[in-house]
Amino acid sequence: MDIRLKIFELRSYTPIPFIIIMLVYAEPTIPSLITGFFIALIGEAIRFWGVSIVGSETRTTGAVGATNLITDGPFSYVRNPLYVGNILIYLGCGIMSNALVPWLQLTAFVWFVVQYHLIVSREEEHLRQTFGEEYQRYLYNVPRFIPRLTKYTGEHSFHRDPDFSRGIQSETRTLQGFAVVVVLIVARYLFQ
Repeated sequence: MDIRLKIFELRSYTPIPFIIIMLVYAEPTIPSLITGFFIALIGEAIRFWGVSIVGSETRTTGAVGATNLITDGPFSYVRNPLYVGNILIYLGCGIMSNALVPWLQLTAFVWFVVQYHLIVSREEEHLRQTFGEEYQRYLYNVPRFIPRLTKYTGEHSFHRDPDFSRGIQSETRTLQGFAVVVVLIVARYLFQ
């Protein structure tokens, strides 16, 4: 069994232990709330931009798959903008909570970087097989997690205009989860 596929299937649930620990040990302050919320909001904006391009195609929990090689929007700066956005959301919420600083934030950051590295390595195998040389050019020109400064404009770049209603529809679950965590952290601040 390929552990990468199992992690891919369970990726929606892996934040739960960190969220529980974060909420139990939360000691939020005004500076931690503001700083963390800003970082998490940047992560959510990156995710929203990405899903407004790809829609719900990224919401699969079964097999890794892709019908098109999307190289536009945030995908023209970084190959995995949704995972980058997730990491920023997790980091921002951890900072908001001010729980077990810096150990919880560092542990969560390392865990999610490793998790996404494993998932991405499996996704990249699939994309290489599916899109061949076109994906190899994209892989060579666009970084995995650290965005490039200029937009990638590959000769066979698949262009799709952002559809913000599609983005909202696809991102509803993430937005709901984010809102619940923010409300719980703010409640901890108000009632501590």
